[in-house]
Amino acid sequence: MSLAKQIKPITYLKSSAAEIVKAFATNPEPMIITQNGEAKMVVMDIAEYEKQQETMALLKLIALGRKELKAGKFSDAEAFFDEMDD
Repeated sequence: MSLAKQIKPITYLKSSAAEIVKAFATNPEPMIITQNGEAKMVVMDIAEYEKQQETMALLKLIALGRKELKAGKFSDAEAFFDEMDD
């Protein structure tokens, strides 16, 4: 992805919204929208957004697991499966 090509002013978003939506079908890369020369928002394809949210949820679960492991909040596999049988 060439980030420089994906940076557009807010006037482009206002005048080209329909074309932007169509373009996501072939190029789902996020678009950075600027206002007064500053990055203000990101416009992205919904499918890409959903994938990103799923990835973030998985990363949060991994981080939580690591935190619990460090805190000693775990059991061995045998104890786990014994508990599942009850």
